[in-house]
Amino acid sequence: MKHHVMRSAGVAIAAALTLAACSSDDGSSSTPDDTGSGSGDEPVTLTMSAWSLDSTPEFQLLADEFNAINPNVTVELQEYDAAEYDTQITADLSAGAAPDLYILKNLKYFATFQDGEQLVDVSDVADGVGEGNGALDFYEVDGATWAVPYRQDTWFTYYNKSLFDEAGIAHPEGAITWDEYADLANQLNDGLDATGSYQHSWQSTLQGFALAQTPGADLFSGDFSFLAPYYDRVLAMQESGAQTDFATVQTNQLTYQAQFGTQEAAMMNMGSWYVATLIAQQESGEAEDFEWGFMPAPQYDDSTLETPVSFGDPTAVGINPQIDEAKMDAAKEFLAFVGSEDAASALAQIGIKPAFASDAVTEAYFSVAGLPQDELSQFAFGTHETLPENPVSLDTAAIQNILNDAHSAILTDSVSVEDGIAEAQERVANEVG
Repeated sequence: MKHHVMRSAGVAIAAALTLAACSSDDGSSSTPDDTGSGSGDEPVTLTMSAWSLDSTPEFQLLADEFNAINPNVTVELQEYDAAEYDTQITADLSAGAAPDLYILKNLKYFATFQDGEQLVDVSDVADGVGEGNGALDFYEVDGATWAVPYRQDTWFTYYNKSLFDEAGIAHPEGAITWDEYADLANQLNDGLDATGSYQHSWQSTLQGFALAQTPGADLFSGDFSFLAPYYDRVLAMQESGAQTDFATVQTNQLTYQAQFGTQEAAMMNMGSWYVATLIAQQESGEAEDFEWGFMPAPQYDDSTLETPVSFGDPTAVGINPQIDEAKMDAAKEFLAFVGSEDAASALAQIGIKPAFASDAVTEAYFSVAGLPQDELSQFAFGTHETLPENPVSLDTAAIQNILNDAHSAILTDSVSVEDGIAEAQERVANEVG
């Protein structure tokens, strides 16, 4: 049944693109076979960037699901190094060696690709994707759309129900504020051998929340004082021992998967991608066997507890302008598919949070074996506002790199919170403008 629905969607897109081809200015007609679009019997092979294929099944899933409804179109994956992806894909685009389709891992470099004319205008595809794909607007510039998102991660708080029981603390029943989270971490810390919480070393684990949740916070204002309360709180939690300090995380190269998965910490704020990872690691034995759930990430204050605010960048697919024009229609069909509810349902069934949201997608997500079924986990998944970690601008990457330096300096006590923020503001003013 699922494949029947997806086939219908694919045919509809093909028909629309074919109709556009038949309405060319010179009045000539063409068929899909004439254009080599892949809508007819002509075999078409598209290439697409990807990374970590052994542990990241979403790329092959999208390729296989699309091929199932478009048997004459094959999507071949071109694997890159996950840690160096943005650098490598940028180099390949410049050298004319990039694949036909490429993944925009987050929003940080989207403006660079778009401004550098490294993306095809896919507004015609976007028009047919549907309102359920709420992340599509992030890829719009001057009224045109330049990529189609297929996943939209957000951040949750994961909690170990078994450790809560051991500490004699009731399981959470709803969203909480950051101050309540800190109190809870200290209580857990007092009653357990494990730490109350774990915060990974990434700047996003703190700055992402501060930017998304603080009223009036603006990455491009040059004023980063909104970060101060978040750093003050984390430093206090490190001081009390409620969470492992930043220097230890860095020096010992701790991984968040091991800290939560081997019950070294009772709570952890992490992206929604960790749901699938934890399920897989518990199944393989890499993570220990314990009961867990996830709740909304802590909030700035109690005004957003009913609709919690979190952050996260979507992941999208764009078309390389150097693609063979004969393959363009097939490439656009693929983009229409990855942004659809059918692709979202398929992604949800492997534990990925798709960009397209609907009741059917939620149902598919919670059908995954091993996924918590409690009401709070379902509330966290389905009710939230996710704001971008990297608002779109040509200045985004430069500002974030400066703030990353400040993040390390503050959390290693190299500078005070006040001085670290002041230095970042001065650098942005001098280096970015």
